[in-house]
Amino acid sequence: MRKVKVAIIGAGTAGLTALARVRHATEEFVIINAGAYGTTCARVGCMPSKALIHIANNFHRRKGFGEVGIRGAEALGIDIARVLEWVRAYRDGRVAEVLGATDRIGDRNIPGRAEFLSPNELRVLRADSGEERIRAQAVVIATGSQSVVPAAWRSFAGRILSTDTLFEQKDLPRRIAVLGLGSIGLEIGQALARLGLEVHGFEMRAGVAALTDPALAGYAAECFAGEFFLHLGRAVEIRPRGDAWVVDNGEERIETDAVLAALGRRPNLDGLGLERIGATLDARGVPEYDPRTLRIGDLPVYIAGDANADRAVMHEASDEGFIAACNAIGGDFRPHRRVPLTITFTDPEIVMVGARFADLPREEFATAEYDFSRQGRAIAMRRAEGHLRVYAARGSGRLLGAEMVAPEGEHLGHLLALAIDRELTVAELLRAPVYHPVLEEGLRSALRALARKVYKTVPLEFETSP
Repeated sequence: MRKVKVAIIGAGTAGLTALARVRHATEEFVIINAGAYGTTCARVGCMPSKALIHIANNFHRRKGFGEVGIRGAEALGIDIARVLEWVRAYRDGRVAEVLGATDRIGDRNIPGRAEFLSPNELRVLRADSGEERIRAQAVVIATGSQSVVPAAWRSFAGRILSTDTLFEQKDLPRRIAVLGLGSIGLEIGQALARLGLEVHGFEMRAGVAALTDPALAGYAAECFAGEFFLHLGRAVEIRPRGDAWVVDNGEERIETDAVLAALGRRPNLDGLGLERIGATLDARGVPEYDPRTLRIGDLPVYIAGDANADRAVMHEASDEGFIAACNAIGGDFRPHRRVPLTITFTDPEIVMVGARFADLPREEFATAEYDFSRQGRAIAMRRAEGHLRVYAARGSGRLLGAEMVAPEGEHLGHLLALAIDRELTVAELLRAPVYHPVLEEGLRSALRALARKVYKTVPLEFETSP
């Protein structure tokens, strides 16, 4: 039996961050990983999807060339097979950068599947044959997540695409149905439509993405309905018809050549033997844990990243890997967490930062908005669509959060995240310089309107300055 101070299960973003921290404290560790190495972000998530989106957006913009005097756009074409080949090449480069972290640690990197025998003891079924026992003073669970495929569809699993398999395709058919219009489904659906495919998007909810502000939910659906077919508010059934598929939501039956399941991701916790360590599991099989320390009960076991099904974005997984590792090697580390920030990389982008509209007490906050359809810079960029809604506390004017569907909203989101983290007020952020002409002027206009709502008296400079 091998004895170590820390065992890390999983070599994704959270696991590799934990590894880097643990290595500063001790050489007595192992990292155990089942399946492919390389983070979800690098292999099947952020990086390949953003490469695809970038190509799709570039190709799509040809449609406006004639209006501004650029001729010859009608001669442009798209080679989907070559696009996917380039995306894979780009993806492989990012994965190669990630793999170095585990390649350099020799036999402390164990390819295999781990399961708990007790809180301190693991059995590892090694990928290279054989079994190994590991006794660890502390364990970090960082097993990541996988695409959700409903039980009723699992008999079709080999024929249904997911983000785990989409980028491995050598080519794509003309017609594709995207099931689920959260961030991933909406991003991929729009990108495939902009590459020239016929795309039908299905969503059980009445809206798209994760927006909670009712003033934005309907607007977002209208934005994307102009690019591909949206079917909202109904559950679907799928069935094969020869080489094609029929997607049936009880109201419409659409025939398509391929189905992409984008129904979210679930934690990879099956087979870990969590029931053997005395953990209390919720309905999803996720153990109860302290969100500040990431410790499971009073056990020497910590859970980080997508495995705990909380903040499933890369920077949060990295933070949690660090927190879990610090506590696994000793101490009671409870850091100040980053301001929540999520970005859906559609065009326009969908951004949520700070407190969500749905979570704010109605009587204690005010909101103001801005319409980018009339913004000078957005018009010049030919991207004049979008709405921003920003929230602040009445009286103090402290910024609380924002939701938006906005051109290049990622930059507005980061600016607001910094302001919220610093606990700035509307008045304080209005004192920051905003150059002309930039998209940030839209945020400034919203803040000026918000100042009139949260303060009893508004300084004249906020009323008159540009």
